[in-house]
Amino acid sequence: MQWTDRIGSRVKLRDLHILLAVAQAGSMSRAADRLAISHPVVSKTIADLEYALNVRLLDRTPQGTEPTAYGRALLSCGTVVFDELHRGVQQIAFLSDPTRGELRIGSGAPWVESLVPAVIARLTKEYPRIKFQVTDSDAVTLCGMLRERRLDFVVGRVPSSIFGEDLVSELLFDDSLHVVAGVNSPWSRRRRIDLAELCGEPWLMPESDSLPMALISEGFRAAGLTLPAPQVVSNSVTLRLRLIETGRFLAILPNSTLQFATTRMQIKTLPVRLRINAPPTVAITLKNRTPNPIVRLFVDELRAFAKPLTKGRSVGPRR
Repeated sequence: MQWTDRIGSRVKLRDLHILLAVAQAGSMSRAADRLAISHPVVSKTIADLEYALNVRLLDRTPQGTEPTAYGRALLSCGTVVFDELHRGVQQIAFLSDPTRGELRIGSGAPWVESLVPAVIARLTKEYPRIKFQVTDSDAVTLCGMLRERRLDFVVGRVPSSIFGEDLVSELLFDDSLHVVAGVNSPWSRRRRIDLAELCGEPWLMPESDSLPMALISEGFRAAGLTLPAPQVVSNSVTLRLRLIETGRFLAILPNSTLQFATTRMQIKTLPVRLRINAPPTVAITLKNRTPNPIVRLFVDELRAFAKPLTKGRSVGPRR
């Protein structure tokens, strides 16, 4: 297959756009309605693409259409093409006016409810025309969205098992974990506490299939203790903070949350030693993808906020 003969002059961005619309809509007629063009135009475009590539791109079903293996391969390529084009337009817009743009961030509950809003508040004050879209989910989901180019970058703790050759991470800071209680809790008046003394207390914990819960379990296991059955289970950091303030509950939270989400809250860190080997907080991007220029603004500001949390560890990219 000669590129100049069959592909270079026959496959256009408009054709890829129409193919993407058909795949997303699930039928040519629905795609035509969404694109505000006629059904015959959509049908002819797909037919011309299939002729140019000499493969079938869509299977016709009673419910509509679905991509073939060849179609999925071309759609994957099309997603990259349009994403890179979007990045190029962003770069041009940023060069002409660095005070505006859009940033899509993915992060988990501890950072979405503490550090991330602090950074956004600072940046929107200096750059009021920058728009932010924040997705709160687990690391596996967020890295999947990053690979699908639905996010610009991810902030959080990510297990090494999630990384592949396509992702690169940049160390932001180490984030230690601490046992906390309300200031009116009897435990807040103690100068030394062993973790074993707290096993019978009412605990607040995240959901069992989360990385934070895995780290908490590690802390109890390292101390030779059985993980207490929590009285309240929730991934919401805000909920846990409010319940801690009542003085009835204990929880384990990252230092960044205590620094940025507990201002004027009646919460105290307890003098309990935790032996937890927690992964650092990192900024994750897709390797070899044209970067959104606003990412660097955000990461630099995030690092400035988190500077008091660092412990002298060198900062740089990790692959």
